[in-house]
Amino acid sequence: MKLILRNDMQGLGKRGDIVDVADGYARNYLLPKGAAIVATPGAVDQAARMRRARDLRDASDREAATTVASTLVPKVIEVSAKAGPEGRLFGSVTAGDIVEAIEAQTSIVIDRRQIEIDEQIKTLGQHVLRATLHSEVSFPITIEVVAS
Repeated sequence: MKLILRNDMQGLGKRGDIVDVADGYARNYLLPKGAAIVATPGAVDQAARMRRARDLRDASDREAATTVASTLVPKVIEVSAKAGPEGRLFGSVTAGDIVEAIEAQTSIVIDRRQIEIDEQIKTLGQHVLRATLHSEVSFPITIEVVAS
């Protein structure tokens, strides 16, 4: 059955895409949840408009993410944490702490889920993390953990 997706569906497609799915999946899941509509000629035109709007929004999001990246890459964000005499922290620096420090020092607001911490930060010093603001914009963020 040919359907037009009304929402982004992981593994199936994005909003406005025309997909061919099994009749049962369409009838029992996608249509009752309102996640898709039947692909009639009028709905296909509507899907084209939805895709154009999605592409424009995606381009503006990518441009904004690139601007944020160009601002944050050269900066070293300072994060203060309680530490012992050997330089070990009494906890760890979290993505929330990093986001708060970025906002305080640069006035840039990003979501904590966009910060990727590979291993826990439990020592003082410089650490390099990865931030993904858009599917095509991923960049390193350098933080300096200092004792408070």
